[in-house]
Amino acid sequence: MTKDYNLTEKLKHYFGFDKFKGDQEAIIRNVLAGNDSFVLMPTGGGKSLCYQLPSLIMEGTAIVVSPLIALMKNQVDVINGISEEDGLAHYLNSSLKKAAIDQVKADILQGKTKLLYVAPESLNKEENVEFFKMVKISFYAIDEAHCISEWGHDFRPEYRKIRNAIDEIGAAPIIALTATATDKVRTDIKRSLGIDDAKEFKSSFNRPNLYYEVRPKTKDIDKQIIMFIRQHAGKSGIVYCLSRKKVEELAAVLQANDIKAAAYHAGLDSETRSKTQDDFLMEEIDVIVATIAFGMGIDKPDVRFVIHYDIPKSLEGYYQETGRAGRDGEEGICLAFYSNKDLKKLEKFMEGKPVAEQDIGRQLLQETAAYAESSVCRRKMLLHYFGEEYPEDNCHNCDNCLHPKTKIEAQNALLIVLRAVKAVKENFRQEYVIDFVKGRGTDDIVSHKHDELEDFGAGEDEDPKIWNPVIRQALIAGYLKKDVENYGLLKLTSAGKRFMASPESFKVVLDTEFKSEEDEDSHEGAGGALDPVLFAMLKDLRKRMARKLERPPYVIFQDVSMEQMATMYPITELELQNIQGVGAGKAKRYGKEFLELIKQYCEENEIERPEELRVRTVAKKSMQKVKIIQAIDRKIPLDDIATAEGLPFEELLDKVEEIVYSGTKLNIDYFIDEVMDEDHLDDIYDYFAESDTDDLNAAQNDLGEEYSEDEIRLVRIKFFSEMAN
Repeated sequence: MTKDYNLTEKLKHYFGFDKFKGDQEAIIRNVLAGNDSFVLMPTGGGKSLCYQLPSLIMEGTAIVVSPLIALMKNQVDVINGISEEDGLAHYLNSSLKKAAIDQVKADILQGKTKLLYVAPESLNKEENVEFFKMVKISFYAIDEAHCISEWGHDFRPEYRKIRNAIDEIGAAPIIALTATATDKVRTDIKRSLGIDDAKEFKSSFNRPNLYYEVRPKTKDIDKQIIMFIRQHAGKSGIVYCLSRKKVEELAAVLQANDIKAAAYHAGLDSETRSKTQDDFLMEEIDVIVATIAFGMGIDKPDVRFVIHYDIPKSLEGYYQETGRAGRDGEEGICLAFYSNKDLKKLEKFMEGKPVAEQDIGRQLLQETAAYAESSVCRRKMLLHYFGEEYPEDNCHNCDNCLHPKTKIEAQNALLIVLRAVKAVKENFRQEYVIDFVKGRGTDDIVSHKHDELEDFGAGEDEDPKIWNPVIRQALIAGYLKKDVENYGLLKLTSAGKRFMASPESFKVVLDTEFKSEEDEDSHEGAGGALDPVLFAMLKDLRKRMARKLERPPYVIFQDVSMEQMATMYPITELELQNIQGVGAGKAKRYGKEFLELIKQYCEENEIERPEELRVRTVAKKSMQKVKIIQAIDRKIPLDDIATAEGLPFEELLDKVEEIVYSGTKLNIDYFIDEVMDEDHLDDIYDYFAESDTDDLNAAQNDLGEEYSEDEIRLVRIKFFSEMAN
């Protein structure tokens, strides 16, 4: 018999809350009664309280297995904050020095510590196992339990060994908790922990306040993100990227556009990471650009948007990351950018991994692709993935529901699919079934002799685009299901068998077709065409300025730079630096009159400068260019620099020209004096001083064959550097 605790009183006493949320009280009573529990509760539902409160009530110390050091620190601070004494909660992990570990152990042995957070690696350490044998353990809580399963989005092999450690330390009730788990992952967790009979508590995965949208990932993605953040100025948000490099690049672009943003990834030192985390919580910064290393255990209730720059590797990951938006129940916008190219890239990353792992990874990616490409209600798809039915036809809070596509009749197509699944004995996955109905005699189909079956090729006359949507929507409608044990194998349900016996209307919406970046026309002056009137005025100004300064017009700005000015209408020095071939020095030296002219022209002609044209990029000074500049400063011969950088000499000159044309001064006299005849040097220099073009072919024709192309280019670099910069 368990004591009849007044739990509401305890809740108020320890945490200051007046009432429990959802299943919290039932879960806590189950733990207090000494039973195993399995808790599936979405982010923001209050999972931690389910083990924190019983640990404070029960005799002994509760061990909480948690995967992240940052998460442990956060929670230990919270628990110690509710007590007058130190040591109520502790953590044990690789970040602690020996003296700190001794202090933790002393507090546990004195009975002070009710809650001990450990990393799975620490739990399995032999010396810790020996120590825990001396301690009364009230229960074990396994947080982020999806890490146990290879089908979870964050598999950690150490989690597989938890049960062995528990058997050695001594039995006590187990509570496993996760925010995301499909049926397959749930089965895996319970089996691995040996808690098959655990009582299950499953909260709804529906977050009605979250808006879901997927956009095609196009070349102007940075602009779209900046526009979006500007529309939600001052609000907190997270942008997730898959690579650390992209995190740093995008954070720099946002900062250049006056957005209070910071980068966060596991490669930064812990001091920088915790400062960034604190600045975000204290609202010193609005936007965090991060890898998925960020956000676990960040309890910021008013994150208003979560953007996925890259499509995530699994729907569990996606759901957990979007779940960080709108935890206070208010607006939360979840925006993801999707391109098939990203999917291919993620598949490529898997090469070299064990075959079984690759197989799992591919299937998880296919689920993500299905979510992104489908025109069905996104909420319905997400909830179905997590084994929950969403009864409404329109959630009114996702892009597909706000802009619904026309449904088409697919009764015949569904019938063909169901018969095909039956014909191949419910033993194959979606791609195989689609090949089968299309009549594609793949090696796989031929080896199973399925090309000889009557139903092979039964769908040859249907639109090939219909098969994926039909199967995906038949799964949601319950005519098909995916096998839990051999995940991905399509099985007929009783509803599917009934449909085959007496077919009825079945309407579907076709998938959205995502054009890849290559399919788009690439217009450098994004958002507009060249304004010929302004271009003529800019050329006129350049000519006047060149006459006054007694130097050729192209030295001031090249044609390509002025074409962009006449397309993008820059009116500030920073915007001018966004123009090709204009560095900071050039913008300062020559920009003022050009900017005044453009500003006046825009005002007189009432030209609206589209907001997105004012997005500032960050000059990507590649490491190679920096190395070249440093080498020239040290007077290393250019041919030696080319060899060191693994470049042909012509390509090195291309790079040097880019550096000089953007406004950086370089002195290559030391090299020219070594390799060139003085008369040649003077002739070429005088030619460029008097010419109104810097075109290489024109120079070669005018100067004649005795002057080599390399010589002309070297002197042009010298001339440009001295005159323009």
